[in-house]
Amino acid sequence: MNGALLLVAVVALLVAGIARRKDLPAPLLLVLVGLVAAAIPGLTDVRLDPDVVLFVVLPPLLFSASMGSSVIGLRQNMRSVGLLAVALPLITTVAVGVVAHLLVPDLPLTSALVLGAVVAPPDAVSATAVGQKLGLPRRLMTLLSGESLLNDATALTSYKVAVAAAIGVGASVLQGLWTFAVAVVVGCAVGLVIGYVVDRLRTRLDDPVLESAMGLVVPFGAYLAAEELHGSGVLAVVVAGLLIGQRFTGAGYATRLQDTAVWRAADIVLESVVFLLIGLQLRGIVESLRHEENVWLLIGVGIVLVVTVIAVRMAVVMGAALAPRVWFDRRSAPTSARAALVVSWAGMRGVVSLAAAAAVPLTVQGGAPFPGRDQIMFLTFFVVVGTLLLHGLTLPWLIRRLGIRSDEAKIDAVAEAAARQRAGQAAITRLDEIVAETPPDDSRVRAAEFLRHWAEHRKNEAWERLGRGGDELGEAPSEAFRNLRREMLGAERVVYVSERDAGRIDDEVLKRVQHDLDLEEAMLDRD
Repeated sequence: MNGALLLVAVVALLVAGIARRKDLPAPLLLVLVGLVAAAIPGLTDVRLDPDVVLFVVLPPLLFSASMGSSVIGLRQNMRSVGLLAVALPLITTVAVGVVAHLLVPDLPLTSALVLGAVVAPPDAVSATAVGQKLGLPRRLMTLLSGESLLNDATALTSYKVAVAAAIGVGASVLQGLWTFAVAVVVGCAVGLVIGYVVDRLRTRLDDPVLESAMGLVVPFGAYLAAEELHGSGVLAVVVAGLLIGQRFTGAGYATRLQDTAVWRAADIVLESVVFLLIGLQLRGIVESLRHEENVWLLIGVGIVLVVTVIAVRMAVVMGAALAPRVWFDRRSAPTSARAALVVSWAGMRGVVSLAAAAAVPLTVQGGAPFPGRDQIMFLTFFVVVGTLLLHGLTLPWLIRRLGIRSDEAKIDAVAEAAARQRAGQAAITRLDEIVAETPPDDSRVRAAEFLRHWAEHRKNEAWERLGRGGDELGEAPSEAFRNLRREMLGAERVVYVSERDAGRIDDEVLKRVQHDLDLEEAMLDRD
């Protein structure tokens, strides 16, 4: 089994690499490859372990996403994000539960509500990836990313309540509301405490390697601590990530560079593996229905449920767009019906739904089998794959067809240039203050002259990008500077490697000088 998981990881990265190189949607391609592989006889059957997904995969993905989110943006869009992340999953849970109960004769309402909670949360990884690639406006990206951070908490809490009712331990409406409230309060409190403590510790360590290592442990610690206290592990991870990410500006440059690289690598590995695993579940799902007499009925129900989750999402989002003063903050409402249509069509389900379905207990109180467990697994898989394929294939086309593009690049560029000029002037002013107190023959005077030219170059660089294009003006001075400096760095590297190969310097010396050159090149290539 360990070898199979390693093979899954290797294949997932290869497929993701091909998708990135060919500019294809990686999640969609990974699911398709998984489906094809699962249909090949003789290949090892890789089953989805819900504990691995919920306790190992989900926390770091949520933490990484929340670290990169804007607290200001979420605060400005609080009401609309709440609609998508709290109200919509609850409405979807009830709608899917009622429809499934009516269409599947042997599925009790409690089990049907478990199914509704399982398929309620969309996995917005694919949607946000498509939106970033196609340049969706920041407002819509904030709605999608905010929804993806918080909707799992709503759905998983609803899932716990529904499972408790289905297995016979009792869960009234009031008990369900109390469970939800406790999960929210405890999850947020745990996230705040862990986020604050970790942030204070990291600011005192002054050790980039140890700081990054501590950051890797945070999502797992926050998730497990909150779950042990009957809170929402998802909310704990998100709140801790938002707090640490907001205060990340106070970290050292080495920690920021290192953390960015570490989390980007972790994200691509985890996301690639989980999407491939979705497709690989096909064989297990088919085998679980080997003795099912109404397979075609379940397929028909699966189609109806896909339509149901899409229709519910479109009704809620489009209804909110038609009544923005009721549902949306004025600053956060979609700017048009076309924008609301894009948000409503970004409802792909993902691996969290499959993991929750796989975690449904085998028995209820008294030892009887959990009613409808195999049907829940099949219908969840059908909805997940159906929405991934449908939305994954059509969302890019829809965004292009509606012509929704971000107009914020020019505004951001002007704001950045103005900020760079103010920052550069502050740097030059501080430099002049230091030089004024320095004797004329001091070496710092000559160094200050070079630094003054460098600061002027940094001030002008952002303004140059606001002008006419390179085809019209030719190579800008700042671009010429970067290109020439890259050539110089390349020549230096060749010499250092030659010195190491000739035995005149040690490998440790080579690593140190390469690190210095790498940092300088990273600054040149920061865009």
